[in-house]
Amino acid sequence: MNNNQSGKCQCGSVSYSFNKEKLISSHHCHCKDCQRATGSGKATILFISKKYVELNGEIKYFETKGSSGSHVRRGFCPNCGSGILSYTKELPHILFIKAGTLDDSSWVKIDSNFFTKSANDWNKPDESIKCFEGNPGIMYNLKTLIKSF
Repeated sequence: MNNNQSGKCQCGSVSYSFNKEKLISSHHCHCKDCQRATGSGKATILFISKKYVELNGEIKYFETKGSSGSHVRRGFCPNCGSGILSYTKELPHILFIKAGTLDDSSWVKIDSNFFTKSANDWNKPDESIKCFEGNPGIMYNLKTLIKSF
């Protein structure tokens, strides 16, 4: 079985690869910032330690202050504008790869929904998986942090 995964922006100027066995978790984020950044009802993101991702090409970053107070840096292709990844300045070693940029996303299994209180009626969260009204609590984030090392 091939565990190597790859993805890229729309124009191909930015690409990445990683071993899917190193993935920490996958989530739908319904926060207003993700809605604006994607132009959709949510962002589907893959949590992975930066050390396991090989990135090629130049990424342009834009920073916003997230709902929970963290400083979110969203990375886009400077040529075509595709959103590729994001991370928080407070935890820069954990990347949030945008699942829509994967060459093949058929293997992705979503673990939970974040910021369901911001979800739109036209894009309701999948209630068959764990849902958080906002950012997950400290215990959930602690588990992610531990898995990232």
